[in-house]
Parts: sequence; structure tokens; C-alpha cells
Amino acid sequence: MDPFVEQLKQSPRLSLVAEEIQAHLEAERERRERFYETVSEEEKAEFINGEIIVHSPVSMRHNLVLKLLLKLLDTYVEQHGLGYVGYEKIMISLTRNDYEPDLCYFGPEKAAQLEPQQTRFPAPDFIVEIVSPSTEARDRGVKFEDYAAHGVGEYWLIDPEAEIVEKYVLEPAEETSAAGARYTLRLKVNSGELAASAVPGLKIPVRAVFDRKENLSALQRLLQSREDGG
Repeated sequence: MDPFVEQLKQSPRLSLVAEEIQAHLEAERERRERFYETVSEEEKAEFINGEIIVHSPVSMRHNLVLKLLLKLLDTYVEQHGLGYVGYEKIMISLTRNDYEPDLCYFGPEKAAQLEPQQTRFPAPDFIVEIVSPSTEARDRGVKFEDYAAHGVGEYWLIDPEAEIVEKYVLEPAEETSAAGARYTLRLKVNSGELAASAVPGLKIPVRAVFDRKENLSALQRLLQSREDGG
């Protein structure tokens, strides 16, 4: 059990705190419903801990990195029938918060449950966030904790300026409770090869995430592998 919860259970103020929390969550739920009613397809917005966060337009560098990684991941997943890749405007609705990650992946089992008209989605198997000065604190803070608590098995943080990819993998369930789940940093790289643990068999050159020519070469190899029956 989470140490904070265990400590709270021993407090004589437990009932009072529970009532205060319940009132806070009820008010937050009402704000969340209004968010669903008013958010538009034209804006990228998230609902985080009771607040509506509207995002500023991204830089070209940010957009390029997203596009390069999306091409590789989506091509591989489609080739092998491994599920569904979503990006930017896919709203992930967790217990308390709603996020629109830069890129997310649903494995075959979860992808089979998705509907064409669906606008709010469950926790995916893999999420990528491309950090920027305005989002990095949330990407490394509330999202880092929330994605882990809801069982997102793999989380990449990409710094488009430093050209670094950080790969985090969720600790095995038997080692911790769901609420206390934590990510472990497996790789922090700017070169070499990178495998996605959540996507069986996928390995991509790190440089292909940042460089157009490297990306084209990697994409051609993926397509050639398909033609060769690999």
C-alpha cells in the first residue's frame, strides 16, 4: 500500500480529510464535464488536476521529431498488424485527468476495443512526449506519475533540442501496487539503436528520430524488410 495512504489511515482526522477530498473531487468532476462540453477539435487542451491546460503552437523542431518517429512507428505497426498508433489529438482519459500525448500506441488487444467514433481513450501501452520549456515540468511530473499509476508500460521522453531519447519502463506489477507503480530509466541515448519494449520486434536508429536522411534510410529498410518477408 502507498505509504501516504497508510499514514493517513492512522490519523484521527481520516474522516474529515476524506470528506474534504470528496467535496474537492466532486467540484473537479463538474469542471471536467464542462471541459468535455467546450473543448474543440481545433485546440490542443488537457484537463490536469482540475485545470484546463491549453497548449501553445509547437516549434518546427518539435513537429519534425514527432513526424519522423510517427512515420517509423506507424509503418512498423501497420506492417505487422500490431495495433494502432495515435498522435497529438488522441485524448487519453485516466481516472482524474485527460491528456493529449504527442504519440501513443495501443497493442492488438486494446486496439481491438477502439471504436471509429470514439473521442476519449483508455490508457495505451506506450506513450511518447516531446518535451518543450512549457511542458517539461508536467511531462516529468504529473504525467510521469499518472501514466505509471494507470499501467502505461513504456514511456519515452524526447528532447528535440539536445536530441536525446529517454526510455522508461514500468516496474513489474508484482513488485509494487498499481497506485505506487514507478518507471525505471532503461536508456538515455543520442545514438545507437533503440527498441520499444511495448512494440514487439521494433528497433530503430536513434538518429532516425532527429535526422531526415537517417529517417528515410530507416523507413526504406522497414519497407524492404516487408517485401523480403521479414
